[in-house]
Amino acid sequence: MRILRNIFRRKLRAFLTIFGITIGVLALVVMGSMAEKINLLVDGGVRYYSDKVVISDASVSPTMASAVPISVARVKDIENVDGVARASASIYMMAKTDAGMTLGVPQSIIGDDGRSKGYESFKLTMAKGRDIAATDRGKVVVGSDMAKSLKAEVGKTVVLRGKVFQVIGIYNKTLTAPDNTAVVSFEDAQNMFYAQLPKLVQQQVIPDQLATGITAYPKAGIEPNGLASTIQDTVQGVKATGPKAVIDQFRNATKIFNSIIFGVALISLLVGGLSVVNTMTMSVYERTREIGIRKAIGASHRQIVGQFLMESAIIGFLGGATGLVLGWLATVGVNAAMAGGGTVLFLVTPRLAIGSLVFAIVLGVGSGFYPSLHAARLKPVVALRYE
Repeated sequence: MRILRNIFRRKLRAFLTIFGITIGVLALVVMGSMAEKINLLVDGGVRYYSDKVVISDASVSPTMASAVPISVARVKDIENVDGVARASASIYMMAKTDAGMTLGVPQSIIGDDGRSKGYESFKLTMAKGRDIAATDRGKVVVGSDMAKSLKAEVGKTVVLRGKVFQVIGIYNKTLTAPDNTAVVSFEDAQNMFYAQLPKLVQQQVIPDQLATGITAYPKAGIEPNGLASTIQDTVQGVKATGPKAVIDQFRNATKIFNSIIFGVALISLLVGGLSVVNTMTMSVYERTREIGIRKAIGASHRQIVGQFLMESAIIGFLGGATGLVLGWLATVGVNAAMAGGGTVLFLVTPRLAIGSLVFAIVLGVGSGFYPSLHAARLKPVVALRYE
């Protein structure tokens, strides 16, 4: 209690100092929670692409939604490549034809030919209902976030691209891209993709031969990046991308967010640190006689330093805890407001919460270190004369 009384001896100054740290930690939590969400999405992408080769038409990027189809017939060409255990065709498209830019993962529709069964290592589990089957028509399984956005319930219907689908299952939350995905049968996906093609393109393709990408699964002992090069050299008219290229693309994108977090941390360090230094320096000057009396009756340098460092640490803790709570409330509020659109931007993880609090305490202790040394070095005789 004596430490708290010392801190709040000048209430306004103490509150302003704590507020400075609060603002810094608030910004750190908000930006950090966005980075945590992005990093989880990237981790999910890394897990998905780590053991396979992604193949698309040579004119498009394999990691982006494309309006350029690739023929299902290319599956056999790819499976004929030495080292390929299985190839599987799939359809990927945006769930909304008018979808614009989004800060989160866009809602999407996926369908595949089922040939990946037994080869795909990225598993999705069911929260409710059952998974999609090859023979299903007019049925859909949705991710957890998309289910909230569409107000989907097992047994009821949802509308995707103007077509009514019966919901037969909802996936467990993964905190990655599948949370915003609707999975339909391959035939349904082909028909929906065909309907979005320009008339001129429709006249040149057959719906049941449409795919937007093909996934190749390597045989045991075959390195997927090397297999991608082999496919690229062997099969004409396709672009084969191995795990390294895709993963590097994901990780390069996260560098921007990590740089922003580093910048926020530096600003927090500057603003909060100067506030604590100012407060503790003024506290030393105001309590010079008190320090002199304590030293005169036997207080050691270590005890004086410890007293002021403890006060600095508590200031950092109070500012950090307040900033953490406010940051958490802000992220919860924004996520709730955007949940209707299936967008979840922020994720406050335990490591972010603990790290933010530790950061604030270390900031307080570090900023109070010089004033505490100054207090410990005061000579008792001089300090007792101070008015």
